[in-house]
Amino acid sequence: MEPTVQGAEYGQLRAFATVADLSSFSRAAELLGVTPSALSQTVRALEDRLGVRLLNRTTRSVSPTPAGEALLRRLRPAMAEIAAAVGDAARFRDRPSGTVRLHSSRLAATVHLAPRLADFHALYPDVVLDITVDDAVVDVVAGGFDCAIRPGEVIEKDMVAVRVGGEHRQIPVAAPAYLERHGRPGEPRDLHRHCCLRWRWSGRPTPYNWEFCRDGSWFEVAVEGPLVTTERAMLVQAALDGAGIAFLTDLEAGEHVAAGRLVALLEDWCQPYPGYHLCFPRQRQMAPALRAFIDFLRGGGKRPSQ
Repeated sequence: MEPTVQGAEYGQLRAFATVADLSSFSRAAELLGVTPSALSQTVRALEDRLGVRLLNRTTRSVSPTPAGEALLRRLRPAMAEIAAAVGDAARFRDRPSGTVRLHSSRLAATVHLAPRLADFHALYPDVVLDITVDDAVVDVVAGGFDCAIRPGEVIEKDMVAVRVGGEHRQIPVAAPAYLERHGRPGEPRDLHRHCCLRWRWSGRPTPYNWEFCRDGSWFEVAVEGPLVTTERAMLVQAALDGAGIAFLTDLEAGEHVAAGRLVALLEDWCQPYPGYHLCFPRQRQMAPALRAFIDFLRGGGKRPSQ
């Protein structure tokens, strides 16, 4: 059977190469942090295993034998490659690099990720963000993701959550033309008499019930209407076109309300909710690239100079 490199045998090869390069057991031992006698035994064990003498030893000098020279010619580039590989791996500790796989809801991706991508790349040019944009609530680990951005209400209890934005509100809104035809609801139960534009979580069978709050108590209203969709941009457009009342976040509706294209309804019944969070599994040793991304968002997602 041909000799193979296993366990401590790499140390034997390194010991032999160091002695050959320095032509001295004593200097090699000092460099490797061992005694000359221990180093001599290590090289002797390698020679015994290979069945060939690798070094000629005299009281004044140490030099490779022809077999030792042949081994060194192939060993030096191999050991240099190993050292370079170890150095590259260590860079992951000192300079974040690699890929962060992120799952994000559509609105969070638009509001909290897209405006920050350039700044993140400027700080961490060796990190690749692989972002899946989807409103489905997925299992982060089973889906192969490192983290996710989603509303706080749908974060599993065993996940670590970091807020990435402020509070938001969901508000019923409608175009002025719709309200002229159908009137305004005075309270949430009046919505049963209106055409409501409904949203459904991707991957879930039933539409989302609209949530309201009165005197500190939250309750749901199951509305009806001509549209159910998983695409929130479609809700916004349908509301602008006068198709009915949509339950939109202030992020989606604010600009349209300010411009008069939509009218906010039942505002006294609409209370803030925590907003979006970055969530990730609790782990003892986190990849530097993921840690850099988490710290970046936690810090507001800006370059240090800003």
